[in-house]
Amino acid sequence: MIVWINGAFGAGKTTTARELIELIPNSTLFDPEVIGGALTHLLPPKHLAEVGDFQDLPIWRRLVIDTAAAMLAELGGTLVVPMTLLRQEYRDEIFGGLAARRITVRHLLLAPAETILRERIAGRELPPDLPDGDIRIRQWSYDHIEPYHTALASWLTADAHPVDNGALTPYETAVRIAEAVGSGSVPVCDIVQTPEPTAETLAAGVLLFDEQDRVLLVDPTYKAGWEFPGGVVEPGEAPARAGIREVAEETGIRLEEVPRLLVVDWEQPRPPGYGGLRLLFDGGRLDSARAGRVLLPGPELRDWRFVTEQEAADLLPPVRYERLRWALRARERGAALYLEAGIPTA
Repeated sequence: MIVWINGAFGAGKTTTARELIELIPNSTLFDPEVIGGALTHLLPPKHLAEVGDFQDLPIWRRLVIDTAAAMLAELGGTLVVPMTLLRQEYRDEIFGGLAARRITVRHLLLAPAETILRERIAGRELPPDLPDGDIRIRQWSYDHIEPYHTALASWLTADAHPVDNGALTPYETAVRIAEAVGSGSVPVCDIVQTPEPTAETLAAGVLLFDEQDRVLLVDPTYKAGWEFPGGVVEPGEAPARAGIREVAEETGIRLEEVPRLLVVDWEQPRPPGYGGLRLLFDGGRLDSARAGRVLLPGPELRDWRFVTEQEAADLLPPVRYERLRWALRARERGAALYLEAGIPTA
């Protein structure tokens, strides 16, 4: 398993983690900051300059998942990870990727009072060889106090097991975490476990429309970006029936009729993905009463909304948006389309 220690910059995550690995048998420290540092040597400076934080790099999030999985495969036991995660979509992407590898995560939050947090930032020891390191790193920590409070107010407190370490030493904090994890009072994170594909897959999505002809999009917890209701077709399952099943599981909406096919899109393999066939079906229009009864299972989907085609362009990854765009054209024309990587063939 993984014990993920979250908290604001300066909350004492790393020092606590070092104490914790002495208390949990067969445990190892994994600091994702190391991956961020490595990327500064691996990626072009221009690419790095386009983001304000290495957490915004998809490659960082992917490498955190892959490295944690590889370390557990090599060493077994427990991985203790001290890392600030303030954006829920990044938490979902990383924890969802770990869940897909059948790795359980127990999420803890170090939550000292802000006055204590600021005192710790001010007294934090920094490497003397960093140019302007004292000013830059301390200011970085101060600047992230407000995003930390925003995360607390929106999702973090409800998601993680809080530990007020304001009056505790790192060792005392580690003892409290070890006791909480050992007693089971820190539950395994409730997030869907979607096994990663090992070959090309067949997936079926269903477009549902409201009375204004806006299309329903959902925000999965286990991967980045918005999507259509749907999922991978199981062995021996008819694609349209898979779409009906997924719609019911994800939204609570039960379709009475088999949906009409709109597009067949071949998705090109792009490592680490395998690609495959992606089908979109027309699930029809929901009246206001049925649309208002959309329900989301917490572990799998974070949010849903009806959007216009233009609004969808800002939410969907480019290939998915192209798939939607041509599906809407097929719906207007009453004839299905065959696409390759989102582009209709002649």
